[in-house]
Amino acid sequence: MKNIIEIVRNVDQLMVPQNFVGIGSTRKVFRFKNWVIKKHLHEIGFIQSQNEQKIHHALKEKGLANYVAPILYLDEKISIQPYVQALPLVNGEKFDIDFKTDLRISANLKAAIEEIDRIHDGFDFLDSSNYGEDEHGQLMLLDYGMTKNLYETKWVPLAEAGVLPQIYFEPCTKCGVEKELRIYGENDMDRRCYECGKE
Repeated sequence: MKNIIEIVRNVDQLMVPQNFVGIGSTRKVFRFKNWVIKKHLHEIGFIQSQNEQKIHHALKEKGLANYVAPILYLDEKISIQPYVQALPLVNGEKFDIDFKTDLRISANLKAAIEEIDRIHDGFDFLDSSNYGEDEHGQLMLLDYGMTKNLYETKWVPLAEAGVLPQIYFEPCTKCGVEKELRIYGENDMDRRCYECGKE
């Protein structure tokens, strides 16, 4: 816990470009040693982290939390989880996990996902960007706080209004590489990627 306290005390110095891992529509992720710091970019990001904390606690009580990353610290600004290597993109984009054929999915993880779906209104379990791979080659669920209700009632209206970005797979107009671009509503003509300066 001492290390977590130090991270919280120095979090602004740790959330810097050299520690950047990835960015979603509501949270931005940084790595420091064996932890990831998720910065809440929007209130929905904070709600996602709160949901993850609640869900993980419920799964742990049922013995289903081994392959679901816990929230080690949470406040309105950030959450902290253990670091797990994210799954690599395929041809520059995320992909759907195949639950029938992917041998990295443990029975425990499948049971946890079924529980999240059934009890906690879980959402978006196929998206590879929500998973990592542990040191034993097993998939671990890292991002699981977006519920169906949160998505439909909060995220979709804000994305349609251009407040939150949607992800499009297109060539970046600056570097020319086809990759995932963050697009803020139908009137957003800025087709640069994150690496070329569009956040």
